[in-house]
Amino acid sequence: MSAFIDSMLARAEADRQTIVLPEGDDERTLAAAEKVLALGCANLIILGNAAAIRKSGYQLEGAQILDVAEAEVKQELARGFYELRRHKGVTERDAQEKMDDPIYFGTMMVKLGMADGQVCGACHSTSDVLRAALQILKTAPGVKSVSSFFVEVVPDCEFGDEGVFMFADCGLEIQPDVEKLSQIAVSTGRSWQTIFGTEPRIALLSHSTYRSAGAKSDPDRDKVIEATAVARQIAPDLLIDGELQADAALVPSVAASKAPNSPVAGRANVLVFPDLDTGNIAYKLVQRLAKAEAYGPITQGLAAPMNDLSRGCSADDIVGVIAITCVQSQARKAQQ
Repeated sequence: MSAFIDSMLARAEADRQTIVLPEGDDERTLAAAEKVLALGCANLIILGNAAAIRKSGYQLEGAQILDVAEAEVKQELARGFYELRRHKGVTERDAQEKMDDPIYFGTMMVKLGMADGQVCGACHSTSDVLRAALQILKTAPGVKSVSSFFVEVVPDCEFGDEGVFMFADCGLEIQPDVEKLSQIAVSTGRSWQTIFGTEPRIALLSHSTYRSAGAKSDPDRDKVIEATAVARQIAPDLLIDGELQADAALVPSVAASKAPNSPVAGRANVLVFPDLDTGNIAYKLVQRLAKAEAYGPITQGLAAPMNDLSRGCSADDIVGVIAITCVQSQARKAQQ
């Protein structure tokens, strides 16, 4: 694993958090759980077929293994979900049935303080994961929208912070408007501060740098320009600039030519994409062509940590996201 993940694991081990893994019937999840328990970096609750999990051959001593159909806490979780959602027409029977879904079961454990965070998505879609998160956890105070980012660790890379970047939003907001794009930029900057403890340098990317495309009116470019201005108003303490082309954001020599007075150009470590198409395509290209480690999508803006996984993830990817989730939980508690 990278130095980045090693640092996340060390921080997680220093203050263990309790993380729910609702996909205990997935081999990668169990392999990741075995590694996490061996490292001692988190307390784990594993949901699934309890008998099958115990017979799986993985060393899972110390984990709490629950079968959602038989768990004693199911009634308490169902009551909690009913109280949360009855104004939406959810009945007590509906709530009971919803707790048969391990993702909803685990999310309610986080909501009621039985766990500090949840990691899933190895065999569920992002929409399945985030639907439960938004219905139960909702947004954090002062945050208007939920978004996501990837941590990309690019080997032998001179850009960013020694090859480390955050890419946002690559997993959730399909076509963010000005307000949402500005919130993504600010939220990702705050996430950088939480995870790395250093200064984020946030570039809102476009096909144009400082109107270099030349068109008098360009809705796509103008959205990025406006979002940059709004983000600066929301978070004047953060280094934010846009619109910037990718090379102007990353390469000092290009920045010197295209954006010589920018506080970010040529030094960006947080890359904010104008829509989901560009963000998702970019992170996968970097991951596959540059052989980068990609961790995420990490969710930001929720009232408690709950993170999605790519369905193409490995066990090591899951270990990394568990460690990041622990660090997010530590930061949340420190702010309370």
